[in-house]
Amino acid sequence: MNINCKGRLIDLSQPKVMGILNITPDSFFDGGRYTSDEDFLNQTEKMLKEGATFIDIGAYSSRPNAVFVSELEELSRLLPVVELITEKFPEAILSIDTFRANVAEQAIEKGAAMINDISAGLLDEKMLEVIANANVPYIMMHMRGTPQTMTTLTDYDDIVKDMIKYFSERISAARSFGINDLIIDPGFGFAKTLEQNYEVLQKLELFQMLEVPLLSAVSRKSMIYKVLETNADEALNGTTVLNTVSLLKGAKILRVHDVKEAVECVRLYTQIQSQ
Repeated sequence: MNINCKGRLIDLSQPKVMGILNITPDSFFDGGRYTSDEDFLNQTEKMLKEGATFIDIGAYSSRPNAVFVSELEELSRLLPVVELITEKFPEAILSIDTFRANVAEQAIEKGAAMINDISAGLLDEKMLEVIANANVPYIMMHMRGTPQTMTTLTDYDDIVKDMIKYFSERISAARSFGINDLIIDPGFGFAKTLEQNYEVLQKLELFQMLEVPLLSAVSRKSMIYKVLETNADEALNGTTVLNTVSLLKGAKILRVHDVKEAVECVRLYTQIQSQ
């Protein structure tokens, strides 16, 4: 359960928290909230102080029906922020949320230590080679299609069985390149209906058979606020509930907008497990 982040071994036997830093204008919850260097640094400092082990930076919104962003625009948004944070907080472990191999490669050169790919390498055939050459941990998410098409691709014979087959194939592909540190993300909200999201969560422990760490990313998503008949702004309590369920079912990383609450969740879970 150790992953090597550019020479730093991170032990995932005790769950860790990944804080989200969206530098996009259109992300579903915090799009456009952080726009200046001061905003990026203040939010990063806040998340690190609250106990985030990783900071996940995204410059391309992957919400359903998100606006397409060119590679050039993604790079122009992302690289200055990676440089900025690496210089100010050299101890921070930066994860980059991208499906583009060139973006991943350039971000790693600027100081990033992990790549978080919504497509598990299926949207850019060069991604696995880049990860292998850089020798960084790789998060592979389950999705069908693209953010622009995924809401129409929710037909499964048996969603959990189909997802385990998908991950088995992607893990095998990554291993064939010599990639050691793999993490899987079920992709809540990606090519899944509301009911399917909860079926996956209810059976989340089955993914442990893949023998790689599991990341859960439910933070403020519509699977929470649609059930509660509210909105993303009011979904923190629901996020904490589903984060707790995720931990009980084997999640090793919680990817969240609200670090303090997730860290408290992990501490209480760990206290239970230690008895």
